[in-house]
Amino acid sequence: MAARRALSTRTLQSLSLRPSVAATTRHIARMPQSHNSGKIAVRRLHATTSHLQAATTTAASSPSSYPTSHEQVAQPVDTTNFLDNKFVPSQATQWIDLHDPATNNLVTRVPQSTDAELSAAVDSAEKAFPAWRATSLLHRQQLMFKYVALIRENWDRLAASITLEQGKTFADAKGDVLRGLQVAETACGITTQITGEVLEVAKDMETRSYREPLGVVAAICPFNFPAMIPLWTIPIATITGNTCVIKPSERDPGATMILAELAEKAGFPPGVINIIHGSAKTVDFIIDEPRIKAISFVGSNKAGEYIYTRGSANGKRVQANLGAKNHAAVLPDCNKNHALNAIAGAAFGAAGQRCMALSTLVLVGETKDWAPEIAERAKELSMNGGFEEGADLGPVISPQAKERIENIIATAEKEGATILLDGRGQKPEKYPNGNWVGPTIITNVTPEMTCYKEEIFGPVLVCLSSPSLDDAIALINANEYGNGTAIFTRSGATATRFQKEIEAGQVGINVPIPVPLPMFSFTGNKKSVAGGGANTFYGKPGVQFYTQQKTVTSFWKADDAVSTKAKVNMPTNQ
Repeated sequence: MAARRALSTRTLQSLSLRPSVAATTRHIARMPQSHNSGKIAVRRLHATTSHLQAATTTAASSPSSYPTSHEQVAQPVDTTNFLDNKFVPSQATQWIDLHDPATNNLVTRVPQSTDAELSAAVDSAEKAFPAWRATSLLHRQQLMFKYVALIRENWDRLAASITLEQGKTFADAKGDVLRGLQVAETACGITTQITGEVLEVAKDMETRSYREPLGVVAAICPFNFPAMIPLWTIPIATITGNTCVIKPSERDPGATMILAELAEKAGFPPGVINIIHGSAKTVDFIIDEPRIKAISFVGSNKAGEYIYTRGSANGKRVQANLGAKNHAAVLPDCNKNHALNAIAGAAFGAAGQRCMALSTLVLVGETKDWAPEIAERAKELSMNGGFEEGADLGPVISPQAKERIENIIATAEKEGATILLDGRGQKPEKYPNGNWVGPTIITNVTPEMTCYKEEIFGPVLVCLSSPSLDDAIALINANEYGNGTAIFTRSGATATRFQKEIEAGQVGINVPIPVPLPMFSFTGNKKSVAGGGANTFYGKPGVQFYTQQKTVTSFWKADDAVSTKAKVNMPTNQ
């Protein structure tokens, strides 16, 4: 592609580009412009498929050619499936319209993949598995090195896809890509992560233990992290020898499609990674298809508990990261300025659409009077289209999400809470038709209120007061969720006590969103994990999830060894 970037649109249309490069769900190609430039030329790159594929016209983005504004797409192109390393147009009869959350302009249509397409994805993965399993670990590692390099090369392109389809600010979208990229980088160290063990258990007898891939595995991904969550599966599952079927969210599949393209360019063989689309029908297919051995899911409690229960009943391994109500206890002795800034950023970044968003504040003692100062910090945040310079938070994903968030804010008023900062009705001047909810702070909240009991998943911070650290710990532990929590204090003794007594799986000390890096594992617990099971995304537990252990005990009698020393004595025939 590098040699073609300067070519005219007419010349590009005359070229026969490789489908894996030419066909992605981005569907919009714009020549490179800075964020400060005025006009952005919209270019559509057409690709003619080879005689082995059905003829189709698609559009592409490239590392230097991708959306940089929320301009309306003149001719949106349908999202394709990704099967056998090819972008294959869907024969679907049902389509899901995907809109830019900042404008609600149509970006693409996402298919409900047909029964034949769903089966074809598993056929492809199943066919590819024996050869991929037999590929040496060192060769798979080399492909992962190339994959990491390509993700870095396409970093801005991936982020632009996320901003256009999901609504995140461009800077936040780059962070989304980074946290997934770090999983891929860590997977490159697989040679030290998957070594086996051997022990001589008796004379001439030894037992070896090592790990083998499961086979075909699947991931069902959420809308809020379009790059990071697919990259929680693709690197670890593939480098350990599995083949994958990925279902990105129907709300923003573009980043996953680019990741599939990059995997093909890195040298992953056909069938190792396949992408299908849809909603409940596709999820049920993944749950019930017997050739799929394991499922990774991130999303809501209702969907996750269903997937966990039904998938487990079908004999599959299932890991499911669900909802959250993440608390932070603020103590009077903390670094106040740091705490206030950290709280505002963690509560309202990504428009609150994170399973680790800081959604609940427990103000201990005199800190109950600090809420207005947090509101002042929140007012300084810029709500705008994600491509706009200086934007701090973008829109929420859909009009339905906006309506739900505003309804929960309304219940807080009815139930006696105080709306200290109201984000309802706010919208940037340039984007009046987007799904906007501004930073909202609700005080005087009590545990029985709807706004406390439900995961809001929007830019809303609920504040409760607690007279002491003891009461704060009891309040947090009484909550049914256990994804993450934080404490702001200058006291090491206080922090140590908090981390020992608190029940949440991920604890931050003066860190508002304590998500561990990929050399560890995501460690939510309680109702934030389906079925009370282990949460084993990435890290050593991730390797264990995508592999099964085998032990081999062997006996080779030393007396049976063939001598290799030449005999020079005269034979005696004895």
